[in-house]
Amino acid sequence: MRVVSLVPSLTEAVAETVPGLLAGVTNWCSHPASLTAARIGGTKNPDIAAVLRLRPDLVLANEEENRPADLDALRAGGAEVLVTEVRGLDQALSELERVLVTGCGLPRPGWLDRAADAWAALGPAAADPAPAVVPAAVPAVVPVWRRPWMVLGRDTFAGDLLARLGVRNVYADHPERYPRIPLPELRGAGARLVVLPDEPYRFTAGDGPEAFDGLPAAFVSGRHLTWYGPSLAEAPAVLGAALRAALH
Repeated sequence: MRVVSLVPSLTEAVAETVPGLLAGVTNWCSHPASLTAARIGGTKNPDIAAVLRLRPDLVLANEEENRPADLDALRAGGAEVLVTEVRGLDQALSELERVLVTGCGLPRPGWLDRAADAWAALGPAAADPAPAVVPAAVPAVVPVWRRPWMVLGRDTFAGDLLARLGVRNVYADHPERYPRIPLPELRGAGARLVVLPDEPYRFTAGDGPEAFDGLPAAFVSGRHLTWYGPSLAEAPAVLGAALRAALH
């Protein structure tokens, strides 16, 4: 089978399971480091002709990361496209099984079970998190971009992970999933923590926390916060450590 992945997290999921399936991946696909598949452009601007020349049996995509027009063009060219939708952890786990088992015809990989077990140990997002993570319901803002400032809003995968770790996103009930919020409003939102991932915007100690007037800043791995794949197995420990470091 020949698979082209237009989603970095799905690339890692396939490569960690059976790396020989991947015929093409995006320029943003960085894990695992041993990837040798052909590069076919970005997630938002794939080279459609290059993908079709690879004659894939299946193209993996995501409704949020990839443009409908590109997926329609691939289908028009004869490619079968499997489109995932991920708005929370439970959906991520089920979509990964759909991609790997139903789409690629593979046995359910052991890393997927380890990921499910790692998060099950914390309980659902609505319950009190494990005391080893962070104090329950610490209010936080979670920027994902600046110039303009954009934050996590409602119904996001990253927001669900943070909720399971004890973080209460103050914009979780916003009508938009990734609202643009003026900085003065962010500063006055009542947060006791700002969570700063290193992707899609690369926040650093010198680029981001200075905007929040001394609010504790948790610098977190964007891969562990926003990717759904093998990184999910270690994400509770990695993210939890970053959150605890900011709060203590």
